[in-house]
Amino acid sequence: MKIAVLPGDGIGTEIVAEAIKVLKVLDLPFEMETALVGGAAYEAHGHPLPESTLKLAQASDAVLFGAVGDWKYDTLDRPLRPEQAILGLRKNMGLFANFRPAICYKQLVDASSLKPELVAGLDILIIRELTGDIYFGQPRGRRIATDGHFPGAEEAFDTMRYSRPEIERIAHVAFQAAMKRDKRVTSVDKANVLETFQFWKDIVTEIGLQYPEVTLDHMYVDNAAMQLVRAPKRFDVVVTGNMFGDILSDAAAMLTGSIGMLPSASLNSKNQGLYEPSHGSAPDIAGKGIANPLATILSAAMMLRFSLNQAAAADRIEAAVSKVLDSGLRTTDIWSEGTTRVGTVEMGDAVVAALAK
Repeated sequence: MKIAVLPGDGIGTEIVAEAIKVLKVLDLPFEMETALVGGAAYEAHGHPLPESTLKLAQASDAVLFGAVGDWKYDTLDRPLRPEQAILGLRKNMGLFANFRPAICYKQLVDASSLKPELVAGLDILIIRELTGDIYFGQPRGRRIATDGHFPGAEEAFDTMRYSRPEIERIAHVAFQAAMKRDKRVTSVDKANVLETFQFWKDIVTEIGLQYPEVTLDHMYVDNAAMQLVRAPKRFDVVVTGNMFGDILSDAAAMLTGSIGMLPSASLNSKNQGLYEPSHGSAPDIAGKGIANPLATILSAAMMLRFSLNQAAAADRIEAAVSKVLDSGLRTTDIWSEGTTRVGTVEMGDAVVAALAK
């Protein structure tokens, strides 16, 4: 099982190190190779996604990814900014389906910003389409400077687009996921304003007819945002486009207490995947040893389940994380009165110890 390890920037190196530590305890035949990506790659090679890193990722069964980005790179030309690395990996690996589970662990109900009765037992799966929408529409804007900024410009624009095959395949993914859960899909769109999302709504409805056991409802994105904080447990599987999925999945993350708890998976048609925490590189806390590694460790569990066919090992990691939370250990982002505050390494060590029991 070949894993490309791409720690990236900021806290990426710290949290990925803990996930690797957990994976090594499983005593499975992994072959891991590490490469630079993001700002670290730009510093070394002049590009956030060097050809050698891309080839390694494409040749691997799965990619374990940390995070990319730092404010110091904001003045670079847009194609050279660290965030372009993740877009390049998605495009070149054909990663079209992003799974972002929002699960509120019973031990962290009080860490949520919502009332406990609203989030207790919360288990939402947001499925975000990754290859279309405004992120990849052409042209990407009108610019009169090459540094990524628009001094003196009169307008800028990005084009929202989707093709039928892109919508059909993500709809199938959502309905198939729902068949393994509570058999409910909410498709989020803005069909009342955007032609692109009327097209989306029509096609999702067509695909839904092939899954008569699944209940499908449609919701405008503004209402979906409101319902996530009003009555989040009304959702089971949520499927939506690239832009809306980006925003809603981060909003859903905070329902669980901390984005530091949420893993994600991005898959292609061969179940080759890129696995990363839902949070970013957090340069403000990088090097302080306080970042929460659990989202990355749980992303490694998703990697085992979806790309490496090691579901039992994934179950072991998830159970170990739950045991650690039961013990009262917390990183700063999920700490509360009466629990024990620990750092990044200590949290990783605790998961390793729980696995060994």
